[in-house]
Amino acid sequence: MSNDTQNDPPIVVVGAGAAGTMAAIFAAAQGRRTLLVERTRDGGKKILISGGGRCNVLPSRVDPAQYFTESSRNTLKKMLLSWPLAEQRRFFEEELRIPLALEADSGKLFPRSNRARDVRDGLMDRALEAGVEQVFSSSVTGLRPSGSGWTVQLDGGREIASAAVILATGGLSVPATGSDGTGFRLVRQLGHTLNDTYAALTPLTTNPAVHADLSGVSLEVTLEAPLDKGSLRASGGFLFTHRGYSGPSVLNVSHLAVRSGGDPARRVPVLAQWTEMDAAAWEALLREPGPGAIGALVRRRLPQRLADQLLYEAGIDPERTRSQLRRDERARLVEVLARYPLPWTGDEGYKKAEVTGGGVPLAEVDPRTMESRVAPGLFLCGEILDCFGPIGGYNFCWAWSTGRAAGLGAAASLIRPT
Repeated sequence: MSNDTQNDPPIVVVGAGAAGTMAAIFAAAQGRRTLLVERTRDGGKKILISGGGRCNVLPSRVDPAQYFTESSRNTLKKMLLSWPLAEQRRFFEEELRIPLALEADSGKLFPRSNRARDVRDGLMDRALEAGVEQVFSSSVTGLRPSGSGWTVQLDGGREIASAAVILATGGLSVPATGSDGTGFRLVRQLGHTLNDTYAALTPLTTNPAVHADLSGVSLEVTLEAPLDKGSLRASGGFLFTHRGYSGPSVLNVSHLAVRSGGDPARRVPVLAQWTEMDAAAWEALLREPGPGAIGALVRRRLPQRLADQLLYEAGIDPERTRSQLRRDERARLVEVLARYPLPWTGDEGYKKAEVTGGGVPLAEVDPRTMESRVAPGLFLCGEILDCFGPIGGYNFCWAWSTGRAAGLGAAASLIRPT
């Protein structure tokens, strides 16, 4: 950090998660004095628990159409693609010296070490190398414009005079990691609006737990849920739990269920296709002549406990043969095998949600710099914004892109005319 800037009011970055740490790195790299303020003692809590402790740093491909927002999709695209995926990967591998490895089956990029801590620590080390000053175990309680900058109020009555502020406070998901909604409260006080927030990428529950006996059964499935136009399909892992259903396929459609609310009349149907075979394929197979019991036929394609449960629910004796099935029985069996309505009644909420849906409308932020259009000198990035993607590194991709843009934007806003 140059001598002529080290005594200047700093850029204050609030939140040392994925977006905030990236913002701090890029702000400081432009020669601006930068303070990273974090309520926990070491930051990066969600990074540490992501990917089962492995940290799915990035997807191998990214498409803005995979993301969800109530805001302009064109604005989303500009923000997301401001830092191309190949350049993000190069940053992690060359700047942070964290080689990434492709998990071929899932298309996910993990650190070769399979250690999420390497990612968190690598980001923190790079921030320190860039000159970022860390203020941990401190909560921001308020922000107010002050002259050409800001006053950042901390718990205990301490105040920091700041040239610009970057809010990277996350949303409401996994509150144990420090996401307590502080950012939402602060931006509302400054005049921002919020699109309705909700738990996204969260397990679904059922009461009563009709499938508790299947707890622990896992398989690859395709789920389908209706949209206003068309439907959302999600393929991937599915897990029966004591309370309901989890796994990537469930998480990726869960926001549609969550947003439909608790009213049974409004619940979005979530239909499960338990194998790669759709209804037409099952219909054709069940019409084929041949020996062998129906039970054996279904068990060859599904975990036995699930196969037996589905046969029971369809009212089919597993010892019967295909030729013994009546038309209505075959139709019932095809339905439970290829278009099974999950009997969900609720969800696990923010406690287990991967991300928060909704948030600050993207129209209230400059997509090039991430500067607030409502409060100049305030920059927003990461989960506080109205955007989220599916499981698989997509939300980190959003955090890295918007965090970098906010750091660069805040630093550029302080360049004095010559």
